Amino acid sequence: MTDRGDGPIGSLPEHLLVEILTRLPTHEWVQISCVSKHWASMFRGEYLWQTAIARKWPSAGFRKRWPGPIPRGSARRRFQALYVSENLVPSGGEIDELVGHTYLYLKEQLERLAVPPSSILHGTIIDQFIACGRTGEKAHELASNIWIAVIDNLEENQQTFMLLKHLAQEGDFFLPFPYSRSYKVLWRVFDKLFTDFRDCFSGADYHEALAGAKSRFQPVPSSWIGH
Repeated sequence: MTDRGDGPIGSLPEHLLVEILTRLPTHEWVQISCVSKHWASMFRGEYLWQTAIARKWPSAGFRKRWPGPIPRGSARRRFQALYVSENLVPSGGEIDELVGHTYLYLKEQLERLAVPPSSILHGTIIDQFIACGRTGEKAHELASNIWIAVIDNLEENQQTFMLLKHLAQEGDFFLPFPYSRSYKVLWRVFDKLFTDFRDCFSGADYHEALAGAKSRFQPVPSSWIGH
């Protein structure tokens, strides 16, 4: 990494550099930020991300702040949230920044060493959507879609295996709708365990997990059976 970008482009004013960089493919930005210390500092700042948001999602800049426990955050955080809403969480073609922020919040909570109970996380998400004017039914639907999207995008490693086992073993919480756990989410937890992480089970752990699945779902898919 050098102090300035090499060649004539390195001497351009910052606002022109930002205009050029934000037109490049998003997946190249990490590599581009390593070209020079100056470029790295632009990617750490707010202006580049604000420009990128204005170019890619022009209406996002006019949305007001929302109430609730999940904050909007920096311009970089907002860009990540908008990208998530557009690409990772199904929402009927609508780009919803709040959905993206909620995804990021849940993913970070699930990647902690001490994961809060899923009922607390689910309740926080429901409260956030209701505070922003969603109905209970819509809040439950969005929360379920976000849970499934996060579970599907966790890295396949031992930590994720232990997390999924923990979620599968949590007791049923008899809470009123929309705070009740989604069976669609719990199904996805078991499906990931018995398909992507089958080889991580010991024999006893597998049979215990399968018994837990059978107590909640009947019949269970044949793909879950056999260790």
